[in-house]
This record gives sequence, structure tokens and C-alpha cells, in this order.
Amino acid sequence: MRQIKTALLAYGGSGKLFHAPFLEVNEGFELIGAYERSKKNIQTDYSGVKSFNSLEEVLESDAELIVVNTPIDTHFEFTKKVLEAGKHALVEKAFTTTSHEAEELHKLAKEKNLKLCVYQNRRYDSDFRTVKKVLDEDYLGEIVEAEIRFERYNPELSPKAWKENGNPGASILMDLGSHVIDQALTLFGNPEKVFADIRRTRENTQIDDYFDILLYYPDKRVRLKSSYFVKEPTPAYVFHGKKGSFLKHRADIQEDELKLGKVPNRENWGTEPEEKTGLLVYNDRVINFPTFQGNYLDFYDDLYSAIVNDKKVPVTAKQAFHTMKVIEAAKESSEKREVIEL
Repeated sequence: MRQIKTALLAYGGSGKLFHAPFLEVNEGFELIGAYERSKKNIQTDYSGVKSFNSLEEVLESDAELIVVNTPIDTHFEFTKKVLEAGKHALVEKAFTTTSHEAEELHKLAKEKNLKLCVYQNRRYDSDFRTVKKVLDEDYLGEIVEAEIRFERYNPELSPKAWKENGNPGASILMDLGSHVIDQALTLFGNPEKVFADIRRTRENTQIDDYFDILLYYPDKRVRLKSSYFVKEPTPAYVFHGKKGSFLKHRADIQEDELKLGKVPNRENWGTEPEEKTGLLVYNDRVINFPTFQGNYLDFYDDLYSAIVNDKKVPVTAKQAFHTMKVIEAAKESSEKREVIEL
């Protein structure tokens, strides 16, 4: 198996938790280093890798794939430079700050015949995989109403200035919103219309930290919600169909395990506790539906196949473009207090 030499453009939270551990474990990749502007930490955690001193140094390296895991408002500029340097790019969510930027990067990657992928890792969470299985197996029949939530209790402002300074990439809609919108579009496709209520609820915040979005489809209504003031969360996934209902809490354990310093594996990684199973009600039956294993290693397997075997990347720039269109429509809807057509 040939290895894809890979470099990170940052080694902060996402680089340390969501990328480096999986690149190190996955035999298809070779982590060669990260661009570190101030603190030099990657060499402490991984032997034989390099701490790059500049973006240019990363672009001139022998990296075949570069992970753009910098603040959202830098994604367009950095990803464009990565593609122009002839490198494949894996870009954190939210992909860009506008749909126009997303479209431009998509076209550039096609012109350069390079792979451009967006890191929507929550598609590989145990809870979402379970929800998708329930829908794919048609336990619920035609879906009439669906609700996806991603909520936390986090009333304090982030110590990271770029997350709170009101730049175009800073908001709960760009952060957690990009996840739930992507999941809704993955399950149901693109909606016809959008209505949204977006607010600021924390004291002294400069960014939106609450949203409630309705996606209108011809045959169903999909609600997406997020807040930083949820002490006791309700089920994150609530689906009602013409044959039954399914309720599932957001219970994927991968992020918590990574924060504890645990190393990913292919055996029991991402296995939820049995008591976190979802509730499936159909055909007059009430059952605890078994949870599927979540594993971000699978994302990297799919990305490897895309690069080496010229397959489709797990999350395309075109899909991310549609997510950005919904985000833009939600902002417009909240400002105008009206339904926006897509």
C-alpha cells in the first residue's frame, strides 16, 4: 500500500484531536508535519515529523495532501493556494464563508484534476450512522417530519479570539450549523425553501449563538436547532414517518475519547454504551434499536480510495456548496423575517 504524505496547516484543537491521530493510525497515510505559527507541539507528540514555519514551506514540501484546518475565514485563501500548488486538499467545515467561494474552489480543483474534500466527520458518528440505517431500511416509511439538534451548555465566551470576534466565519451557524445542515441534506437532499431564527443569547457576545431553522420540502418538514444554553438535551434526532418513529440522543463518544488521549483503532473504536440506543416504534412494536459503530478512520479510508483509486471523495465541494447556500438563506431569512426560496 502506498502512503499519502500529508501535512496539516495547524496543530491546535482540530489538528491534534480529529486529524493527526487518524492519519498516524491509518496505514494509507504518512503524517509529515504541521504548520505551527507559535507553539511547536507536533514533534513532541509524533516523532519524525516536521514543524513547518510558514505556509509556503508546507506548499513546497513533498506533501501530496494538505489539511486546511485553520479558522473558517482563511479557508478560501489557503485552499486556493493549496490547489494552485498542485496538492489535494481536505478542508475543515464550514467549507468557506460564502457559496461563491465554495463554487470557485470546486471549479479550480476540477481544472487542476485534484481531489477537494470537506471534513464533515459527523457523517461518521455512531448516532448519525444509526439514523441513516433506520431510514435506509425503511422502518419508518415516508418521512413526514424530522428534527436534528446539536446543542450544548456552554455559556462562557471562547478564549480563542477568532471564534468570538465577529469575523465572517465565526458563529454557531457556521460551526455546529454546518454539521446539522449537512446531515439533513445527506438524508433528504436540497430543500425548496428556508426559514430561520438566528439570535445572540450570551452576554457580550459578538456572534450568533442560537438558531432554529426550518427546511421546506414538498413532502416533509425538517427542523434544525442549536443553542449554547441546553443543560438537559432532548433527543438529537427525532424522525416521524407514516409507519413509525425513531428517537436518538447524540451519543457518539469519539470526541470525548480523543480528548482523553485514547488512540483510534479498527476494532471497538466509537462504540456507544448500550444504554444509549435509540428508540424505534413501528408496526405496534417498541424496540431499542442497536447503535452502529462510529469511526473517523472510515472517513480517511474513503479519502484514501478517492486519491489513490480516483474515486469520489466522501464529502464533495459541491455538497458543501449546497450547505453554504442554506446557511446564506438562513441568514437572509432571519434578517428579513421571511421564508427564502432556494
